[in-house]
Amino acid sequence: MNLPSDPIPLYHHISVLASEVITGLQLRLEGNYLDTTFGGGGHSRLLLESLPDLQVTAIDRDEQALAAAQPLLDEYGSRLTLWQGNFADYAPKNGQFDGIIADLGVSSPQLDQPARGFSFRVTSPLDMRMDQNQNLSAAEIINHWDSNQLANLFYEYGEERLSRQIARQIVKLRPFETTTDLAGAIAGAVPPSYRYGRIHPATRVFQALRIAVNGELTALEQLLEKSPHWLKPGGIIAIISFHSLEDRRVKHFFRNSPLLQVLTKKPIIPSLEEQRQNPRSRSAKLRLAQRLECL
Repeated sequence: MNLPSDPIPLYHHISVLASEVITGLQLRLEGNYLDTTFGGGGHSRLLLESLPDLQVTAIDRDEQALAAAQPLLDEYGSRLTLWQGNFADYAPKNGQFDGIIADLGVSSPQLDQPARGFSFRVTSPLDMRMDQNQNLSAAEIINHWDSNQLANLFYEYGEERLSRQIARQIVKLRPFETTTDLAGAIAGAVPPSYRYGRIHPATRVFQALRIAVNGELTALEQLLEKSPHWLKPGGIIAIISFHSLEDRRVKHFFRNSPLLQVLTKKPIIPSLEEQRQNPRSRSAKLRLAQRLECL
């Protein structure tokens, strides 16, 4: 792939459950590994550092993430291959990889860059696109979907119990241009007891919008269907999820797939020390499954 020549913002991301992922993959000498969610490159780097002849293919939809991988390319050369796109669209040979990683969380640089519109903590455009070349954005959804569509989205993808009154308020007050304006409208649509609860009342709505804009659950389901075929016999897939919609899909697929043996009856969660050092890791859950030797 051709990397952009424009300056790229600092792309630093703390990989969640890093040591647990590397241990769980049971790395093989001269192994071939797939990192389906490159992000800041933390998991890919750990793989490359672990064994001298190990190969990594890394995927990301975000052009900025892959452009920021230049230092890794300089350091590891042909041992690292980059591919830009949705991991659901990747098509390797069957039985190609000794292990696969999918970290389903939004990377810190995406959250922390105001222009990306993932956070309501700062004023920014309503965007949320991981792939900046796609047309659908959060603004398109918020300003053009009807009240029922919005309410269903907030309920199904955000598990927001006040979805209908929030949707009605949005339709009444739109158009919206910024994240903070939208968050304020959401806060104004709910009772004070809800407004000042444990989490900001816009949290679940923003989760739902991000999932819808980027087709995250559809992509995950496609990855789950395809990825067992990409593993060599005995190869291991490691998936880190950050909310129940993802984790339930991973758990049920691992349990029901005739190609996989579940290695984690219960998900692995970050240690208290990791949660203290990286609060964004608190909701992470790691599940592992191994490709059966034969059917």
